[in-house]
Amino acid sequence: MTESSIKKLASTLLDAITDKDPVVQEQVCSALCSLGEVRPVETLRTCEEYLRQHDKLAHPYRAAVLRAMERVLSSRASELDKDTASTIILLASSEMTKTKDLVWDWQQAASGVLVAVGRQFISKVMEELLRKLHPGTLPHCAVLHTLASLSVANAFGVVPFLPSVLSSLLPVLGMAKQDTVRVAFCSALQRFSEGALEYLANLDRAPDPTVRKDAFATDIFSAYDVLFHQWLQSREAKLRLAVVEALGPMSHLLPSESLEEQLPKLLPGILALYKKHSETFYLSKSLGQILEAAVSVGSRTLETQLDALLAALHSQICVPVESSSPLVMSNQKEVLRCFTVLACSLPDRLLAFLLPRLDTSNERTRVGTLQVVRHVINSAAAQMEDKKPFILSSMRLPLLDTNSKVKRAVVQVISAMAHHGYLEQPGGEVMIEYIVQQCALPPEQEPEKPGPSSKDPKADSVRAVSVRTLYLVSTTVDRMSHVLWPYLLQFLTPVRFTGALTPLCRSLVHLAQKRQEAGADAFLIQYDAHASLPSPYAVTARLLVVSSSPYLGDGRGVAALRLLSVLHPNIHPLLGQHWETTVPLLLGYLDEHTEETLPQEEWEEKLLMFLRDTLAIVSDNAWICQLSLELCRQLPCYDETPQEKNFLYKCIGTTLGAASSKEVVRKHLQELLETARYQEEAEREGLACCFGICAISHLEDTLAQLEDFVRSEVFRKSIGILNIFKDRSENEVEKVKSALILCYGHVAARAPQELVLAKVESDILRNICQHFNTKVLGVKVETKDPALKLCLVQSVCMVSRAICSSTQAGSFHFTRKAELVAQMMEFIRAEPPDSLRTPIRKKAMLTCTYLVSVEPALDEQARADVIRGCLHSVMALLPEPEEEDGGCQKPLYLETLHALEGLLTSLLQRNMTPQGLQIMIEHLSPWIKSPRGHERARALGLSALLLRHFLEQLRVSALVPFHNLGLLVGLFSPRCADLWPATRQEAVDCVYSLLYLQLGYEGFSRDYRDDVAERLLSLKDGLVHPDPTILFHTCHSIGQIIAKRLPPDQLISLLLTMFEALGDPEKNCSRAATVMINCLLQERGGVLQEKVPEIVSVLRSKLQEAQGEHVLPAAQHSMYLLATQHCAAVVSSLLGSPLPLDSHTSMLWRALAVEPRLAAQVLGLLLEKMSRDVPFKESRAFLLGRTPDRVATLLPLSATCALFEVLSTPAAGPAVLELYPQLFVALLLRVSCTVGVQLPRNLQAQERRGASPALAARNLEPCSSAVDTLRAVLLRSGSEDVAQRMDLEGGWELLRTSAGHEEGATRLASGPLSQGHG
Repeated sequence: MTESSIKKLASTLLDAITDKDPVVQEQVCSALCSLGEVRPVETLRTCEEYLRQHDKLAHPYRAAVLRAMERVLSSRASELDKDTASTIILLASSEMTKTKDLVWDWQQAASGVLVAVGRQFISKVMEELLRKLHPGTLPHCAVLHTLASLSVANAFGVVPFLPSVLSSLLPVLGMAKQDTVRVAFCSALQRFSEGALEYLANLDRAPDPTVRKDAFATDIFSAYDVLFHQWLQSREAKLRLAVVEALGPMSHLLPSESLEEQLPKLLPGILALYKKHSETFYLSKSLGQILEAAVSVGSRTLETQLDALLAALHSQICVPVESSSPLVMSNQKEVLRCFTVLACSLPDRLLAFLLPRLDTSNERTRVGTLQVVRHVINSAAAQMEDKKPFILSSMRLPLLDTNSKVKRAVVQVISAMAHHGYLEQPGGEVMIEYIVQQCALPPEQEPEKPGPSSKDPKADSVRAVSVRTLYLVSTTVDRMSHVLWPYLLQFLTPVRFTGALTPLCRSLVHLAQKRQEAGADAFLIQYDAHASLPSPYAVTARLLVVSSSPYLGDGRGVAALRLLSVLHPNIHPLLGQHWETTVPLLLGYLDEHTEETLPQEEWEEKLLMFLRDTLAIVSDNAWICQLSLELCRQLPCYDETPQEKNFLYKCIGTTLGAASSKEVVRKHLQELLETARYQEEAEREGLACCFGICAISHLEDTLAQLEDFVRSEVFRKSIGILNIFKDRSENEVEKVKSALILCYGHVAARAPQELVLAKVESDILRNICQHFNTKVLGVKVETKDPALKLCLVQSVCMVSRAICSSTQAGSFHFTRKAELVAQMMEFIRAEPPDSLRTPIRKKAMLTCTYLVSVEPALDEQARADVIRGCLHSVMALLPEPEEEDGGCQKPLYLETLHALEGLLTSLLQRNMTPQGLQIMIEHLSPWIKSPRGHERARALGLSALLLRHFLEQLRVSALVPFHNLGLLVGLFSPRCADLWPATRQEAVDCVYSLLYLQLGYEGFSRDYRDDVAERLLSLKDGLVHPDPTILFHTCHSIGQIIAKRLPPDQLISLLLTMFEALGDPEKNCSRAATVMINCLLQERGGVLQEKVPEIVSVLRSKLQEAQGEHVLPAAQHSMYLLATQHCAAVVSSLLGSPLPLDSHTSMLWRALAVEPRLAAQVLGLLLEKMSRDVPFKESRAFLLGRTPDRVATLLPLSATCALFEVLSTPAAGPAVLELYPQLFVALLLRVSCTVGVQLPRNLQAQERRGASPALAARNLEPCSSAVDTLRAVLLRSGSEDVAQRMDLEGGWELLRTSAGHEEGATRLASGPLSQGHG
């Protein structure tokens, strides 16, 4: 790009700088800077010309151009030629001083240009600035500011000009009356002094190395005199601070004698300002510079001012620091710098002032003093070397302070001491112990309120600071290695340091590794020389037990296992190789889990396996016995942590199991029984686990010790003592008994299988029952303690499981089985039926599950009692509240339900036949039909489980019928429409399993998949939907599947069971039954001819019982479907219904008329039945001479009544027209034949009593019923006019009587009977 194009582009940009939008202005400036980076000279010249040519341009825009020029010059000034530099200097000087008024933005921008150029062309800039200094005239404030900035930016260039500058400025100092001008002078003098000091400090790089402080001393002192004696007295705070800032660096340039002479006035003058200013940073900074100047000249005056100085500085350091205020933080640093200066020159006086203040109880004073002590330990190490004992002893009271701020400060002091050898002094151990104590503090639940800028409040807690300090001191301060090792080991075992275990272990691992690198002699611990250290057995026991809760205390499991691995040479020489391979596997397991996902039992078993392998490798009875002794000693350490104490008991059992000395085993077991805290549930469980694990290797000794303890004086005395306190005795005695019962259970569970059967009844159960059954005066007293009950149940459960798992279980005859089952059922029945508060029923059912598997088998009645009792115990429970107080109960409910499932499955397994399955389902049947939804859901879930189990275990050796299939399918299939979605799903699963059971009994293999049965699974989705239309459509589809797969011989039992479901109180299930019945009749009705009478009879009876309005229409449809396939059988069966016909039977007859062809068939059959038999029979009276009675025969009478019901249906019209002649003739004949005929005696009695409301309201008298039926034929055939005429003329009544019968018949025949008939 050519020079002209650069100029054009720059000019264009400059023209746009006057845009009113500040964003555009900023973009223009950025573009100018970018252009200047590429072509600085052309850009700067263009800017200079623009400002010169646009003299009227407003100052904000001029300032913007000047700032752009400064940014270009800051990186490209070295590329300027002298002419360009001179031009820019002249421009900037002119812009800076164009107005005498203070226009800071504009003047500062011009000053910035001069400073930027001055870094390369200092002489030219200084010449221009000196031209602006006129004798006897106050300089422009911007000139002073520029001179000050240049002194800092280019000290080597400006300092040679300082004498000239000062000679021009000092004479006019007194003329400065305005505070702004005075502030400018102060700033300039401060910067001049700082520049001079920098120059003098770097004479080796200075252009004139001969320059000395004397060259400025006189002028600076003259300025000092004005600033201190005149301006410092101003009321303007800003001016006073400017004076103080200047006096600091100026003090270094004052003549030594003058400084010494001024200090008695200067120091009090500065100190007095602390009371006048809230922002004290500048005061402290200047004071530090003055003190350094005084020390550098060897001032003796300083000592006389020391008390006032220390008091003022101490009060400043005790001001609470707000981290949000940078100036307050900076002030603290400057005050500490002052203390450093004093510590280096007057250490004794300083400590004499500080150390007594550590004894004060005031928080701020103590924290501030500790800060100073820490600082001087670090910054004046040489001067403090011989003061170490005094400083250590002065920490006695601060170590006792409980304030968290004081604690943090103490920890920081100890950290400084560690770096400078204090902790190697006598008394240093106290400091280390203090750090460990703070590491053991519990994590702060509510940390101190953080400041706005603090990152993590917990990171500043006393514990967090102490943990970091301990680790840093252990890992980074080499001189501390021999102090901390092996000293830190003694903090591993005391309970009060438990919270510090993780940081302790981490530090010890690092220290141990460093010692190993130094050689075996440095690493191996000489226990004789360190009597206070815990033994290797104690360390092993402690680290192993705390690893059982691996995520507590910031992951102490990992830290403890790593330390254990590193310490192996100090524990036993044979353990190295095994631990080096095993510990990483344990650590890897922890890495795979979190505190929430870790399976606790599995983790503890891994640790116990680690311990067993360790004991096997050591294989030294003395070592093992010593470890067991140490494990027992540590039991009281875990009274507050039940889980870890429980694991410790397991470790003791494991270690005793590996011991070969029976005396030691018996002795420790006796001590455990004597010292156990029986009131604690976890301890009882832990003690029992210990005995169980020990019994693996020492069964005889373990059982003997349990019996010895019961016979011992200790046990009797404890019982006796407890009996003194009658209110406590019963409960506490039962807690001891609970523990003993548990011990026997765990012994049975853990003992070798080949030995346990011989001991079960003779030793174990005898003692369990002896402890449980309490007798008073020979009478058994029932215990009220639920814990004792639970322990008994658990122990019997473990005993039963041990028997079942034994290889000799098949030949073992358990004589106490029935007694124990009865006891378990007693416990279950004693539990509240509607709520679940304890795990007793769960444990009792588990026990029964194992017991039923043992010989001898339970008799039928006992089995039934077990099933009924357990079902009632669980089924009747109220439904679980969701997300309420019962949150802890929910797992217990699920476990109890699983226990019930296991028991029922176990009972079914003992009788894996269709009959056995039916027995189980019969017990569930009342719950399946329960009016309570949660009970139905549970029952269906259990049924589905049992059916799945039966199907999975099905082994068919010969083709046999599954004779109760229909009954079971009929029980479950209506539940597919239950109100509870879960019940619907389970019902489908039940039907699915039943169909596959049938296929199994038919000879199909277990892996065979039937396409029709598999459709059931796809239909389950339709059952989720609450829409009744979808629901019942799905039920119809299920009915079709059942119809296709059900054997013919099972059809009637299915139908009969479904008819039972018509009366189900759950209306949805009743409706589903009707849907499925009709589906089955439609699909498979053809094979039911022989069963029609039974079906009709059951259907009639169910109609009388059922309440639902949906049942009758469904039953009518069922009768219609059956009649379309077996019309004659249906008609015959219905004719068997008793007279008079009830309303339900009438409706069934009417259902046969809904379709013309079927109606014609039915009418024809009824005519045949009516005509087949004689209409009446004659019977002579007992007295001679009487005329014989005519009694109607039943079949024609029933057929007449049935005809009336069929003809009453409007849909029968076409059939009536088709059969009109036959109907008319037959019925007219029937009327004629039954005139004067009586009802049978049994029906006469019913007529006299009056029909029940359910019966049809019609006259049953033979002739009248025939007349009514004939009239119905006329009405249904279209001859309403004839029927009406007969009504009006009384023709029907004439037909009913002997006297008027002929007349009635004549009237009937006299008119057209219907269109087309005559």
